[in-house]
Amino acid sequence: MLRMEPYGACCKVIIVFLCFPAIRTDITCRNEAGEPVDWFVVYKLPKEFGSGLGYMYLDSAVETWQMSQFTVNTSEGAIGLTLNQLYLGQAYMSNSTVYAMYNDGPPDMDYLKGYGHTKGVLLFDHAQGFWLSHSVPHFPYFPERGYQYPSSGKLNGQTALCMTYKYRQFPIIARQLVYLIPRVYNCSVPSSFLDDFADLAQLCEGSKFPLPSSSKNIESLLSAKGEEFVHFAKSERFVDDIYTGWVAQELGTDLLVETWQRQNRELPSNCSLENHAMNVQKVCLPGPTLFESRHDHSKWCVSTGLEDQWACVGDLNRERAQVMH
Repeated sequence: MLRMEPYGACCKVIIVFLCFPAIRTDITCRNEAGEPVDWFVVYKLPKEFGSGLGYMYLDSAVETWQMSQFTVNTSEGAIGLTLNQLYLGQAYMSNSTVYAMYNDGPPDMDYLKGYGHTKGVLLFDHAQGFWLSHSVPHFPYFPERGYQYPSSGKLNGQTALCMTYKYRQFPIIARQLVYLIPRVYNCSVPSSFLDDFADLAQLCEGSKFPLPSSSKNIESLLSAKGEEFVHFAKSERFVDDIYTGWVAQELGTDLLVETWQRQNRELPSNCSLENHAMNVQKVCLPGPTLFESRHDHSKWCVSTGLEDQWACVGDLNRERAQVMH
């Protein structure tokens, strides 16, 4: 503000400085309103229920599944709002953030043998970030192209799990990825992160590591709000169905397993061990919404006993070809 006094040739200058604290926007999973959320799950419905773009939504603050008012091909919903921190925020051009996009079926690229059947996105800075694990081939698109959803993802059901983690959890996540041999098709690991993420930087360069001496590894991860997640990672040396041979036995519970079941490819339900893995034939979501497993490309399992209360969202189908992925 400048004020001139009416005497002589002098002027009195009063300068007012308005100081505001810098506004820092944390990288997190975002809910349907664009607000930070600890975790969320999206269940995209098969095309038999309309456009093939509708989805149901659940997060850490919502007690039951809700039908979203948005469609998965717009950036107005939880997945789009979360990924727009990478796209619109141009975090992919920043030296203060790490990101990695991986998919065994990348967008606009041919499938290649030798990579794990795994799909996801990491984005974080030195404070925190998110891990989005999903089942959608050819997704998400390269950052320069902005948020898009592939037309190939309309037909079948799909799932996505987003988790918000503090920085200290991401080196653990990166080490788990080494077991999976992900096909990283777009990424950036700035020099200030290399001490903690040398392995991730090599994955970004397309390097394949010698397989870890152990065929599998399990890690406990704490979300930003202190929620515990258990992550199972196996290499191709673990030649068994992950659900029957490991997850059910490790958790000590029978599992109902929903994965894409295609004729003559799926593994039958298995009750040969102490804890069983049984295939889901039909899925019923609130609405009610009922569809057959053969129309569902998602990968998840739940404990049969309510007292166990385990729910897992993953990458692998129960089929013979993926026993070694």
